[in-house]
Amino acid sequence: MTELRDKVALITGASKGIGAATALEFARQGVRVVLAARNAAALEDVLVKVEQLGGKAAVISCDVSRYEDVSAAVQLCQEQFGGLDILVNNAGAIDPIARLADSDPELWARAADVNYKGVYYGMHAAIPVMQQRGRGVIINVSSGAATSALEGWSHYCSSKAAALSLTRCADQEYREQGITVIGLSPGTVATDMQVSIKQSGINPVSQLDPSVHVPADWPARAIAWLCTGAAKEYAGTDFVLKDEENRRKIGLI
Repeated sequence: MTELRDKVALITGASKGIGAATALEFARQGVRVVLAARNAAALEDVLVKVEQLGGKAAVISCDVSRYEDVSAAVQLCQEQFGGLDILVNNAGAIDPIARLADSDPELWARAADVNYKGVYYGMHAAIPVMQQRGRGVIINVSSGAATSALEGWSHYCSSKAAALSLTRCADQEYREQGITVIGLSPGTVATDMQVSIKQSGINPVSQLDPSVHVPADWPARAIAWLCTGAAKEYAGTDFVLKDEENRRKIGLI
């Protein structure tokens, strides 16, 4: 695809997993990327890989639960690359997994801040920049947990449900201004998150064989495709990667 060449993207949670894989996929397609995450050292490793692919990138330490951090990341996109075309709200947290009454209230709220407020902060900071250009794409990395209740995941399920509602609201508010907002439900992905899930031993997801988890480059390819005009029909919804027809559209089948 050449449609994305020279676009500018901001990826949160870019130091590993889906975020890092998306950075590499964007680099292959000529997208200039700002990589944001709390782990600055890991970001530098991703930066090296992006540059090895011939991509252009910048890194910034960013805690998405802090609006000033997210705003600074958006500002870096403008300073470094002249604007912002794509926002990938990828940063997410599932630890600690625990039944509701057994959970730590502070840690429960921390996960909600990342999974829910972080999405709001990203959109709040990015949308005005996109409005100036009259276009933009926002991909919110979602989950099947947004529409399902799972034991031990009250923090994750409820915050992902809230983020899905934000996707729907933003679509209603900004579609007519040329801004496309889509959620991606990637299914179970072979990332560090699966380690925590497996170790918890809570709910059927923890019992899944590791062989069923898709590689991180699958959702990365889905995110890149969702940023193209071919995906506009999914605005305001969660695009489900587990769906065979959806995989076919991306070229995974």
